[in-house]
Amino acid sequence: MNAQGAGQAEHGSGKVPAHPEGPSSRSENTPAPAPHPERSSPPTIAVITGPTAVGKTEIGVLVAEALGTEIVNADSMQVYREMHAGTAKPTAEERARVPHHLVDVASVRDVFTVADFKELAIPILHRLIAVGKIPLVVGGTRLYIKALTSGFFEGPPRDPEFRARMEALAAEHGRPYLHAMLAEIDPDKAAKLSPHDLKRIVRALEVLHVTGQRISELQAQSQEAQPPFRAILIGLVRDREELYRRIDERVDRMVEAGLLEEVRALHEAGLDERLTAIQAHGYKELIGYLRGEYDFAEAVRITKRNTRHYARRQLSWMRGEPGMHLLDASRPPEVVATDATRIIRAES
Repeated sequence: MNAQGAGQAEHGSGKVPAHPEGPSSRSENTPAPAPHPERSSPPTIAVITGPTAVGKTEIGVLVAEALGTEIVNADSMQVYREMHAGTAKPTAEERARVPHHLVDVASVRDVFTVADFKELAIPILHRLIAVGKIPLVVGGTRLYIKALTSGFFEGPPRDPEFRARMEALAAEHGRPYLHAMLAEIDPDKAAKLSPHDLKRIVRALEVLHVTGQRISELQAQSQEAQPPFRAILIGLVRDREELYRRIDERVDRMVEAGLLEEVRALHEAGLDERLTAIQAHGYKELIGYLRGEYDFAEAVRITKRNTRHYARRQLSWMRGEPGMHLLDASRPPEVVATDATRIIRAES
């Protein structure tokens, strides 16, 4: 029974009857309604984020050592055990210096969602807080960070059959066709998405299909909830040309480290190319090469281009995020770490 039906069952007409003596005739002996208790402030965590290749891992380790704390990974590709060459995971030496959590916790065959990350991360963060430490979250996946620091809409389970129908429509008519469908039923959400963002368009349509409610409305409701944690946000930045150079150099190192062989093994294992893991930069582009869509040099070029575009989106989010402390990461790592540690201690 919906809320209106419940009211009708209780009051007959569905309307709450007016007080017979009017709103100001409450007896002096009638206690006043209890005030809503104020919500306690959520516990504090620190976050170091930044675009790909900016230097988060090295600075994160230095800050964690200075604070005497542990690191919780917030990079959506470092969670996968089988992915190494293209994910820039902390080295064995870095993990020996500082405990790292949520690295290598899922298989590429898993559908590892933001909700999964939140379910695993929150108990770790609370455990660290309980022993007097300021947990340090390090990574560049915006949705992981938002899941910990603001209201988060988890949404209903996936509907594979519905998704397959939508993807077939997109293949037949083009992605803008689905975007136009979404614009008719949820214009607020459609206005925020590119007509070519198939993944998010399908998810928005799927949520409406499963729940009967627009995803824009459900997400707005989730933003009203108290966030799990209060975050001290540190954002690392570099000059754009320097950052792009570092991205290009990282892609070259990924290739030298055996990225093609790693992708070929995953591809030959028959993994569904729609899985989140296979959508990582470097992996999806090399799969295109293995399918014969372009040559290897072009695959590397596209990987660099797509990674730079992603870094630009990360920077855009950081610069618009309230309370974000932006630090120039082109300075010596020890200097940047000292500044970040000072900010965290001052605000914790």
